[in-house]
Amino acid sequence: MLKRRIEVAQSSKKTGAKPSGGGMTVREAGRKGGEVTAQRHGPQFYEEIGRKGGQKVKELIEQGKRAQQEQEQ
Repeated sequence: MLKRRIEVAQSSKKTGAKPSGGGMTVREAGRKGGEVTAQRHGPQFYEEIGRKGGQKVKELIEQGKRAQQEQEQ
């Protein structure tokens, strides 16, 4: 059963075909979910999560630099 699922998934990737169950592909599901999120939350939502992500990256970089400096001492 698992082997068959893997074969179907691999052939779907190659051809871009939908799975045999009549469902949607992962790409279609992601696109649809992204569209719904954009409609529900609007551009401000993306600005906010982008800002939060940038702050987190900045903090992690600073942490890494501090750890590297401590290790060099």
